[in-house]
Amino acid sequence: MRKLRTALVGCGKVGHLHAGALRSLPESEFVAVCARSAEKGRVFAEKYGVPAFTDVAEMVAHAGVEAVCICTPHPEHAAPTIAAAQAGAHVLVEKPLASSLKDCDAMLAAARQHRVVIGTVCQRRFYPPCQRIHQAIQAGKLGRPILGSATIFGWRDEAYYRSDPWRGSWQLEGGGVLVNQSPHQLDLLLWYLGEIEEVFGYWANLNHPYIEVEDTAVAVVRFKNGALGNIMVSNSQNPAINARVAVHGVNGASVGVQTDGGAMFIAGMSNIVEPPFNDIWTIPGEEHRLPEWKAEDAHLFAEVNPMEHFHRLQVQDFLQAVGQGRAPSVTGEDGRRTVELFTAIYRATRDQRPMRFPLAAD
Repeated sequence: MRKLRTALVGCGKVGHLHAGALRSLPESEFVAVCARSAEKGRVFAEKYGVPAFTDVAEMVAHAGVEAVCICTPHPEHAAPTIAAAQAGAHVLVEKPLASSLKDCDAMLAAARQHRVVIGTVCQRRFYPPCQRIHQAIQAGKLGRPILGSATIFGWRDEAYYRSDPWRGSWQLEGGGVLVNQSPHQLDLLLWYLGEIEEVFGYWANLNHPYIEVEDTAVAVVRFKNGALGNIMVSNSQNPAINARVAVHGVNGASVGVQTDGGAMFIAGMSNIVEPPFNDIWTIPGEEHRLPEWKAEDAHLFAEVNPMEHFHRLQVQDFLQAVGQGRAPSVTGEDGRRTVELFTAIYRATRDQRPMRFPLAAD
């Protein structure tokens, strides 16, 4: 396929991951960046040898941009996405798609109206151990999935929240562990178990008095296919980080993945230190394959920069989807489902009752 003229909006830490992908992929001709701060945009753009803009529509028009990556803070995803869509550019948005359902719906409506593609970054779907679980479910190796869990035990200290002015506030971050750290695991749970019927949950700030948002949340989920689920996510525990997703089938088989382990990381500042791996696999006849797969995944992890590699795979998939006229592996609608799930947990705590799906925007 021909190269698409690509650009990004948001010149912060994660922007460098996207810029590296857009500059290196054969499907991409990286042509521009956009930032609210002209000086920040100029410095960022000079590093990659492209022009800088402060207006999205102007950038799309003047640089002939066909696809844009949105790397702004979460509550600021909607405006540049809508502007890019209105200008005719396809848009890949960093996770989460937005911090509110209202913003999600406005973004998706703009994409439909202007006939452009919107995708959401969930690069853990491209981890081999995560893909093995999905393939096993699709092949019927668990029978019908009947139980799932998503857990994150992690620690974010005061220095982390001081590292960017938008962290830790409702207005600028849009939420805490549910909005920032959990979307990857929530997305996997939804990818594996499907549409939700009902959610009940609680969120709390347990030991971070210097931030406004939650550091911990728990929830129970009832899926439309009859499966049940459990969510427990926290930035208030200090094993560094330990994140897992597991699925259990009607036939008694269980599969799981440790998506994150070892030291905490910040995109664009530090690296992932432990490879993801399948930590449970009891499908009859396949139990013995765990050591083999773990060795394969560790080898891949050692051969690539994992922070860059899986972002690059997802950006490549998105650009190929645009070029081929197909949906990307992670769509804008998938992104909305994750926002709908964490919104349900916020509302369940607020209203002290289970939330029935679908949820409408407040």
